[in-house]
Amino acid sequence: MSTSLAMPLITNDAVVLGLLSLILGFIFYTSNSQHPVWKKFYQYVPALLLCYLLPSLLNTFGIVSAQVSSVDDIAKYYLLPACLVLLTLSIDIKAIAALGNKAIIMFLTGTVGIVIGGPIALLAVSAVWPELIGVTGPDAVWRGMASLAGSWIGGGANMLAMKEIYGADGKIFTIMVTVDIVVANLWTACLLYFAANHKRIDAKSGADTSGIDRLIDKVEHFERNNARRFELKDLMLIIAIGFGATGIAHFAADLLVPFFTTNYPELEKFSLHSKLFWVIVLVTAIGLTLSFTKARQLEAAGASKIGSSFLYILVATIGLHMDVTQVVEAPKYVVIGLIWMAIHVILLLIVGRMIKAPIFYLAVGSQANVGGAASAPVIASAFHPSLAPVGVLLAVLGYVLGTYMAWMCGQLLRIIGS
Repeated sequence: MSTSLAMPLITNDAVVLGLLSLILGFIFYTSNSQHPVWKKFYQYVPALLLCYLLPSLLNTFGIVSAQVSSVDDIAKYYLLPACLVLLTLSIDIKAIAALGNKAIIMFLTGTVGIVIGGPIALLAVSAVWPELIGVTGPDAVWRGMASLAGSWIGGGANMLAMKEIYGADGKIFTIMVTVDIVVANLWTACLLYFAANHKRIDAKSGADTSGIDRLIDKVEHFERNNARRFELKDLMLIIAIGFGATGIAHFAADLLVPFFTTNYPELEKFSLHSKLFWVIVLVTAIGLTLSFTKARQLEAAGASKIGSSFLYILVATIGLHMDVTQVVEAPKYVVIGLIWMAIHVILLLIVGRMIKAPIFYLAVGSQANVGGAASAPVIASAFHPSLAPVGVLLAVLGYVLGTYMAWMCGQLLRIIGS
């Protein structure tokens, strides 16, 4: 039983942050180790799962509690917005457009599949388990699914954003993290199979792959011309943009929330009375706007990597809300995830066949949604090493759409589930 409601052993936030940092450092060190034991271990246990799981043990055994610590609020209101700015900063609309219509069509098809797939899956499974709907509290299934939609359209930052916007509690969020890990990894394995057999699949479908070759040349040329060494001034500019945009968004949100609360009380159900909602929407818009300026060049100096470091701190703080003893309820939710993913895949296959898209576009378009920037480059490089940045480009587009489209999916889920 979790002891998170009792006074934990550690209440000093500096110590809590230090523990979380040590845990993350340990995970990243061992997951990149060449030692046979660690290599074998991480073949079966995803590093991301440990970033949630190990901090959750601190909560489960009463060492740390998110209810007592304020580290969670700091991560939520400062690191999360800065993370979103830095992850959207590098988007290159022209480069994405140059991938061709089929790449964009397949990516957006995958997004639509996630948006409609969640509500359909919840509706279907509720016929067997009716207790999954009709719940309005923070433990409602639809709230957790809205968080999962954020992950499957954008990435971890969007998942955390949706968790906070829709107020999913730690229990249902823990379950959806498990669903994310299980279902997404199964689909990733299928995509790697497609990559290994892409020539045979494309030949059978009659897809035109000539554009892929031109794309490989373009990507290789871009990499050669944009690589540069990291400097301290780059780091300071990245930090200035991340936290500067966060400050602007907080300032604007402090004006918008009272305005909508006073003048449009009926819009509360659309999260327009939530400060965090406005902060997240605004920083995403700021990041997208900056992507059209020279600020986008900071990606070559590691803007998205710094954003990702914020993301993993966020992941660890969310873990402090988890009680691992509650994961035993995950199996029926995995069924929801499998149906949800099946709808996403079926829609991709139908559209892909209609437009004769190469399997590369289907695979990367899907993984850019479901896996995000962490795994989309892996799938892309499985087709050809030079194509890894293509996965990054589409995944960054997913970060931009993730907050907005997952919010839309959450509204549909709210209608069915509450």
